[in-house]
Amino acid sequence: MSKSTKDAPPPLPEPLRVPVADSHTHLDMLPQLPLGGAPTGTVTEALAKAASVGVTTVVQVGCDVNGSRWAAETAAAHEAVHATVALHPNEAPRIVLGDPGGGGSRQGAREAGGDAALDAALAEIDALAALPHVRGVGETGLDHFRTGPDGMAAQQRSFRAHIEIAKRHGKALVIHDREAHDDVLRILREEGAPESVVFHCYSGDAEMAKVCAEAGYFMSFAGNVTFKNAQPLRDALAVAPPELVLVETDAPFLTPVPYRGRPNAPYLIPVTLRAMAEVKGMAEDALATAVAANTARAFGY
Repeated sequence: MSKSTKDAPPPLPEPLRVPVADSHTHLDMLPQLPLGGAPTGTVTEALAKAASVGVTTVVQVGCDVNGSRWAAETAAAHEAVHATVALHPNEAPRIVLGDPGGGGSRQGAREAGGDAALDAALAEIDALAALPHVRGVGETGLDHFRTGPDGMAAQQRSFRAHIEIAKRHGKALVIHDREAHDDVLRILREEGAPESVVFHCYSGDAEMAKVCAEAGYFMSFAGNVTFKNAQPLRDALAVAPPELVLVETDAPFLTPVPYRGRPNAPYLIPVTLRAMAEVKGMAEDALATAVAANTARAFGY
């Protein structure tokens, strides 16, 4: 693939006949958008492109205080957008311990702020979570892939605080779980899960899918379910009850095959949904109908 092809947006897929929602996207991180949020025109274009193929609703997900503010403002301005607000699991250790090199964070290098700084950031998330167009608290959870042992305490404290915020405001809890399945499930049990829990970019196996189904947790599948090496994900999707399945892009990441490596966006949901229907042995329209109802139920819209 040439560099120009690799950077080019994939073509529009054939439209879905039954409209669905992208349950997890980052419009503020799409490649053409500047740091700190997209200009309104670009958001409008992204939403129009998605709607043209039957993706009529998106859930814009916050990962830090600034991104969460932007998500809330964007949801207030666009009927097709619902917001979630949170400190990403890798954000909490940065706030507490500092991040001299920037560590890939869009907010760049920062000094250690200790527990007081984390409390202040959580208070901002709490205030945003009270807004009516904010439908969820997330993405929060645990990430044992990017955060080392020194950051675990901050990460777990942040996760527990987000669970409490979600329950108090009656909002969905959106979970980022990377190589941390047992600890995530344990903390949910210890704290008592909110009524609505969404495992974003579900990454567990079929056994974990059964545990989630038993607990009534939603499992949201992203473009990586189409990857060649993702058989355990497909096995999990196969056993996940249709009434607990969601679809997402996690755009601009996890672009589905055959466009892997190119920029992802909400309009590519049909590619992933069709692959999911095949795995589940369901008609495309039947899965789309279930997914649309599930997403509305999960986020209370």
